[in-house]
Amino acid sequence: MPGKPPTLFALLSLLLCRPAGATIDKPRDLFAPTLDGTRTVTVFLPPDYEDIPSRSWPLLIAMDGQDMAAWRLAEALDRHHTAGGDTPIVAAISAGPHRLVDYGTADVPNTQGQGARAAELQAFVTDTVLPWLQRRYRVRRGPAHTAMMGASLGGLAAFDLAWRRPDVFSCVGVFSGSFWWRTSDATVAAQQATRIAHGRVRKTAHRPNLRLWFEAGTADETADRDGNGVIDAIQDTTELIDELVARGFCRGTEVVYVEIPGGEHNPDTWARALPEFLHWAFPAQPRPSPHEKN
Repeated sequence: MPGKPPTLFALLSLLLCRPAGATIDKPRDLFAPTLDGTRTVTVFLPPDYEDIPSRSWPLLIAMDGQDMAAWRLAEALDRHHTAGGDTPIVAAISAGPHRLVDYGTADVPNTQGQGARAAELQAFVTDTVLPWLQRRYRVRRGPAHTAMMGASLGGLAAFDLAWRRPDVFSCVGVFSGSFWWRTSDATVAAQQATRIAHGRVRKTAHRPNLRLWFEAGTADETADRDGNGVIDAIQDTTELIDELVARGFCRGTEVVYVEIPGGEHNPDTWARALPEFLHWAFPAQPRPSPHEKN
């Protein structure tokens, strides 16, 4: 026998007692004609997004949006908000069926021909996703309020997009970035010398105005191509940071590196590191009252 329907009092009690948290908006499929169809974008709204209608929010665009549940993103945003952080709106863009073609460094495929559509993906983010977000949500405009993040190949893609478009982004977070991406496998020396991100940093005429945060785990992989006792995931990241410092970036403020003992190449490790990135990228700011504008 079915139970009685809940009373109005019971429904109100559930709503009032439910803890506030980040709201996950309905996923949307945005048309991406140069990427074979559509890409799904899921938007995570700060816990008090609806409480202050006059307020706008910083924006964080995440690659590999299909993995954000494994990153425990909603929980991290809730904790960041509770700690007083300037919690961003997060737009998580899911990878398509040809991730190895779409992700990478724009206009420079790697030695295996992967990343051939990276420029098209980057244009989709800046020319389709970003304007859609600005029309639909109360996001703050301008690079000072817009960030990127990603992991593995998504981290490389996020770095490359932020590096190439500092007019759009001012901050990027890279978790276990695929900075081994290169154009030659001929010799170990060639592998080192032709890493694409490193070369891009060296050759860019004008240093972009960016803040960059990197994470790598000591168990990200076991490969050590030059036999120096440092796994490639760590060496490629720290040597990219060396290139950034050589271009004038300041360690500890403009460039931050977090190494996780025992950290692996998986969403569980990235979920552990995510709160630290949010704290660094979106520090606490005075919160307006419900009647204030910011």
